[in-house]
Amino acid sequence: MQILISEIKHWMTEAGEMIKTALLANQLTVDTKTDRKDLVTNVDKMTQDYFVKKIVAFDPQARILGEENGQDHLDKWSGRVFIIDPVDGTMNFVLERENFCIMLAVYEEGQGILGFIYDVMKGQLLWGGRDIGVFLNEERVPQPADIPLSEGLLGMNAAMYARNSHNAQIMGDRSMGVRMSGCAGLELMGMVLGRRVGYVSNLAPWDYAAGGVLIEALGMKMSHITGRKLKLDGRERFLAGTPRAYEEMLVLSQQANN
Repeated sequence: MQILISEIKHWMTEAGEMIKTALLANQLTVDTKTDRKDLVTNVDKMTQDYFVKKIVAFDPQARILGEENGQDHLDKWSGRVFIIDPVDGTMNFVLERENFCIMLAVYEEGQGILGFIYDVMKGQLLWGGRDIGVFLNEERVPQPADIPLSEGLLGMNAAMYARNSHNAQIMGDRSMGVRMSGCAGLELMGMVLGRRVGYVSNLAPWDYAAGGVLIEALGMKMSHITGRKLKLDGRERFLAGTPRAYEEMLVLSQQANN
């Protein structure tokens, strides 16, 4: 396990340096996928290719799920699976050149065992798992307090809040305030560090796999917004929070569906 962790930590920081080099050299090529706001860059693709090359060399038998390059679906979850988000928050990456991250998760036999989130511009690597704890760079992260919705800030998807999807506006009103960063990885990092009481969004597996491992390692909860288990297949309405906040939001969501 320690060899795997050391390898991935090296990959994350090396990929981060590649991304910063591309930014400094103004080497971004921007394209769109499903619509004009669904951006992808040459750096997203380059970074995923880098991880795939490293993973295949380290563990040729591993399966890979990644956002880009046609690797966005898996039929089997047996054995070891690496889940890659090469640049999470691509809109921020392109327009702000900050507030984005790299994410990688390791699953074994369908269970998340390791998660890594790297805030490239701040040089902060959040990593860990259930059996080893969670660390920010090399400092262990304490378990966040189990506070209710009314005592914390809530990360939220802008479209879900605007449409009051699943009572999202009521959830936000009951919190201390709503924050919309446009980056799932940084919102989940915020939960781990006690800066968010929860997060509500519409996410693909690579958006929540790494952060999900980390929040669950610290006793927080996540699921589909209806309460069912996440499928790790396609986009899903995502709900996460401290145990107390999660239960409050789940009740509100279920009330909206009745």
